[in-house]
Amino acid sequence: MNSNINKTTDAELSNEMRTFYSAYLIDNAAPRMVHDQFGQKHPIPKGGGKTIQFRKYSPLPKALTPLTEGVTPDGQKLSVSTVEATVRQYGRYIEMSDMLQLTAVDNNILQATKLLGNQAGATLDTITREVLNGGTNVQFAEGQVAARHLLTGGKSEGNHYMTVDAIRRAARYLKTQNAEKIGDSYVAIIHPDIAYDLMNDPQWQNVKTYCDPKDMYAGEIGRLAGVRFVETTEAKIFKGAPLSQGASALTVAIAAASGSTVVSVKETLTEADAAALAGRDVLIQGKKYRVASASAGTGGAATLLLETPAVQAKEDKVYPGEGGAEGRAVYSTLVLGDNAYGVTEIEGGGLRHIVKQLGSSGTADPLDQRGSCGWKATRTAERLVESFMVRIETTSTFDGEAN
Repeated sequence: MNSNINKTTDAELSNEMRTFYSAYLIDNAAPRMVHDQFGQKHPIPKGGGKTIQFRKYSPLPKALTPLTEGVTPDGQKLSVSTVEATVRQYGRYIEMSDMLQLTAVDNNILQATKLLGNQAGATLDTITREVLNGGTNVQFAEGQVAARHLLTGGKSEGNHYMTVDAIRRAARYLKTQNAEKIGDSYVAIIHPDIAYDLMNDPQWQNVKTYCDPKDMYAGEIGRLAGVRFVETTEAKIFKGAPLSQGASALTVAIAAASGSTVVSVKETLTEADAAALAGRDVLIQGKKYRVASASAGTGGAATLLLETPAVQAKEDKVYPGEGGAEGRAVYSTLVLGDNAYGVTEIEGGGLRHIVKQLGSSGTADPLDQRGSCGWKATRTAERLVESFMVRIETTSTFDGEAN
């Protein structure tokens, strides 16, 4: 019997299997990286340090001076500005025992790689998402209100849900800023809850009616008002955590008609609740206040100390202040023009798949009991031109399911 047959279950993975697992991890990560696909791509050069430099060119002014016959005018200089960002490293791994690997080593590595790929994609996408949602151009619904905490929903009328007009307003802004389109349209990154509210409009076009599959963006679902929409459950949601372990909102126990910085609440606050409330924003009678500190207690003895006085009526609700009115979830829809931001690429310096065999740790694993499978990536993202992106903030029909 030939004892030199090479098998994928050998203790040492072949280069071919390593390549397969690496590609498998990237294939599982890429679909989750919706927020990356519309930015400038800059690979991280080997030995190039930790700082990535994104470049942007200033537009040339109008040439309104007539040419003089026979005279060659002066040439023009390009104006290039740079935006720098420092990359950081991220990664996680799964350890597998020798007993686990004795049964089906490749299946275990394959399943671990799939899970790690999903984790890597979601992690790197979130890093870019948070950078984009820090943009300065914010449109609250159709512009009816001036702040996030004033956005309402769940009422018989006056809800600040996503509308065609809100999209048109954002697209109009990008046009006034001379933001170039991405291909033939501006692009919006939208949450499924918001897409549901928007897709009821008769002007909505399903992606299959205007686009070949090969030309679709990852996650693309449709088009409206000159904007193509890409859907992801990872779209940003602004919603405050519950104010205590027992209640999402609190109830004022003692009225303060002239205003007071002390708010007594009926609910029980534990020491952990009180510590977590310090520094948080809350809403009382629709106005936002910052909690300086809180005291544990029960039956009206629990208190919040605000930084500024608040008029309070007994039974008023105290809501989390990070979202919309009455603590409602607020969803971000990013409407993007070309070259609005930059990111590092997945391949060629970004995402790596790492498999360590049993015993590869040397004396740290003297009995060859542990192997591992993991990922590592360097990542940065940077907003390049603030005026080339708009964040529309709205509420949704599905507030109770937002997370």
